[in-house]
Amino acid sequence: MTNDAFGGVTVVAIDGPAGSGKSSVSKEIARRLGFGYLDTGAAYRALSWHVLASGAETTDEVAVLSALDGFDLRQGLDPDERAVAVGGTDVTDAIRTAEVTAAIAGFTKVQAVRDRLNDGFRRKARESGLPGVVIEGRDITSVVAPDAPVRILLTASERVRAERRGLEISADATDVAAAISKRDASDAHTLSLAQGDQGVDVVDTTELDFEQSVAAVRDVIERRTGGRDGR
Repeated sequence: MTNDAFGGVTVVAIDGPAGSGKSSVSKEIARRLGFGYLDTGAAYRALSWHVLASGAETTDEVAVLSALDGFDLRQGLDPDERAVAVGGTDVTDAIRTAEVTAAIAGFTKVQAVRDRLNDGFRRKARESGLPGVVIEGRDITSVVAPDAPVRILLTASERVRAERRGLEISADATDVAAAISKRDASDAHTLSLAQGDQGVDVVDTTELDFEQSVAAVRDVIERRTGGRDGR
């Protein structure tokens, strides 16, 4: 079972709200299945950095589209390699700054930008040379890979997500909860569509630890691929 748009590569599409654990779970699933791992959020962060580095504002649609023409993103599919580069510049840490993160909102709703990036994600998976790729991020189950054999919406309660994210970044849980609520509001349309889409499996990790979350996602993959782990 594969998506023709990915040239025979089995795609596991994982969406979910901030703090749901989709990145850590997606990486572990990729490791255990021998699949590639594609963090689409890193690409958006890298584009945000690229636009800012050019001296433009991310709210300038024309400037962002122009920046895309010279956007030489270098991002691997190894779940244990987090390096990201734009051209010859290593931006692995730079794209995680508050300034770059905040600037992403300037272009996320520009359809032409999303279309260009989404085409790049599909091409990267298609040309990976791997049996499968776990792709995680926003719009993955509904837009990037709507026909993927496995589409999962990973969720958890807001309280649990705030606690997890707070531990991850050593921040005050109250501040993290406020940030998550704000992000949830911006994600609401995408995630409600994903949850309502036929064929999307919802995995709620509120009461699950990490290993249990991985096992729950693995169970979905086995069920959707006939017990073959997608291979």
